[in-house]
Amino acid sequence: MRFPYGLCDFNKIITKGYFYCDRSDRIAVLENTGDYLLLLRPRRFGKSLLLSMLENYYDVARKDRFQELFGHLLIGKNPTPANAIASRGE
Repeated sequence: MRFPYGLCDFNKIITKGYFYCDRSDRIAVLENTGDYLLLLRPRRFGKSLLLSMLENYYDVARKDRFQELFGHLLIGKNPTPANAIASRGE
């Protein structure tokens, strides 16, 4: 098992087989949060990786890779309404 120390590219972590602690269930929580969101976490705590995951999740140019990137994660098995169409490949 390889750990992605220093990597913050969600696509690379998933496709290259690095260990990924599934935090994709947070996407639904973020969608239900108010208009403003402030992420206050210590350095090396995964803020950039979270943003990279969100970029890959919402980017319509990557909808054809949704199952590859998210199919095995919690959000891939139960996508949010904002991305339900992309998860079906429509």
